[in-house]
Amino acid sequence: MHGGSAMFERPPPSLTRVELLFLKERIERWIRFGRSVGEQVHDRRRRTVLFAPGAVFAFVRWRAGDYGTLDSRIAILRAVGQGQPFTTYPEVSPGVEILLDLASWSKVQAVLEAIDGVERSGVRPELAAPDYWRHVGARIGAGLPPRVYSRRRHRAWLLRQLLS
Repeated sequence: MHGGSAMFERPPPSLTRVELLFLKERIERWIRFGRSVGEQVHDRRRRTVLFAPGAVFAFVRWRAGDYGTLDSRIAILRAVGQGQPFTTYPEVSPGVEILLDLASWSKVQAVLEAIDGVERSGVRPELAAPDYWRHVGARIGAGLPPRVYSRRRHRAWLLRQLLS
């Protein structure tokens, strides 16, 4: 995770809060990419990461029981501003726009590989076109490989942003 390290006693209501947790071999929640604007450290295992409206980030959740993995999920989410519509999502407050949400370790790995591919193209994943993350979620969810995110595709996204 990249971003600021501002500490907030009470974060502004316009920020999206994500609760992270690390309980060795039991529960892990972490941010794979995204630019946070601050965090609140609660103790050695728990912290809250804060995102400004419009920020895109990847949130990974993993949980194990006595006999192995119970749940593996990855979501690529966009923080919303006050008054914007949102969807609730576990460990995220108040809510977000969900660009991708997949479960099972094989699908999580496939999304992590797609993120690595975006980074290899020289683009920070949080700056990639949101439609690309929807595409990745739909293709992997259907058992198909996603298309590669290229600098050319990214340039087209930036040009569309300028026109709208």
